[in-house]
Amino acid sequence: METRRLELLAELSRLGSMRAVADVLGTTTSTVSQQLAVLARETGAPLIEPDGRRVRLTPAGRRLAEHAVTILAAVEAAYLDLGPGAEPAGAVRVAGYATAIREHLLPVVGEVAARHPRVSVLVREHEPAEALALLATDEADLALVYDFNLAPAGAGPALHRTALWTARWGLGVPEAGPAAGASAPETVARFRDRDWIGNSRNRADEEVIGIIASMAGYTPRFTHHADSLDLVQDMITAGLGVGLLPVNQPPREGVTILPLEDPAVELRAYAAVRRGRLTWPPLALVAGLLEGRVQGR
Repeated sequence: METRRLELLAELSRLGSMRAVADVLGTTTSTVSQQLAVLARETGAPLIEPDGRRVRLTPAGRRLAEHAVTILAAVEAAYLDLGPGAEPAGAVRVAGYATAIREHLLPVVGEVAARHPRVSVLVREHEPAEALALLATDEADLALVYDFNLAPAGAGPALHRTALWTARWGLGVPEAGPAAGASAPETVARFRDRDWIGNSRNRADEEVIGIIASMAGYTPRFTHHADSLDLVQDMITAGLGVGLLPVNQPPREGVTILPLEDPAVELRAYAAVRRGRLTWPPLALVAGLLEGRVQGR
């Protein structure tokens, strides 16, 4: 049933005449009559009956008018709840990679819980491709993703992407390994005979190293893959190979992070949402707090 027709019925129940309904709602008496006739056909029950020169609601009409008041109130509440100026309320589903969740999202979750108890944040840990897939199928509202400056990932026309932060990455090697070269290709070339450790759920690392190694004239051999950066360090100390690690995180004993320059390797983090969704107050709240926290740091 169209809510407009329910509104006509509710007003008829309140005012008692079609002319009064037409005057209040800025339409004509014939339009009111026609729309109520359509509503009666939709419900399969007569809603009005003659009462002298006027009409009155049938028992079915009175019952539906009672429902109409409740339905129209719920619709109005939904508009108020979902409007851009509404008090945020609802569950925001966030999919993102572990570092972004641990260092940036979880503090925002605590702030939301303290200041906006009607908003909940549901968290799922995923690599960028997985998070973007959930966003595309409407199984997530916000995706925390990353790419590398040497292997950029397009956002696509259906997504709105906000840059959050950047982080330099270097080459994680055993402490007794060769020193860094003057440039990234020279550094990578010194490990041409080593095995390399890639990400088991994202090929961005391999793309970056492949590009740098191609400048040095060879193709790196990726024989190991791990999702956890801690495990990557364990594998390096165990002598299994070398791999990319963030420069801003102190390495554990037995691991050295060599800087990569000319070209530098930079991870770029983004918050991605489907276009048009940031008008939803809970999502705008979480995205805004996340961006504000990052800028503040």
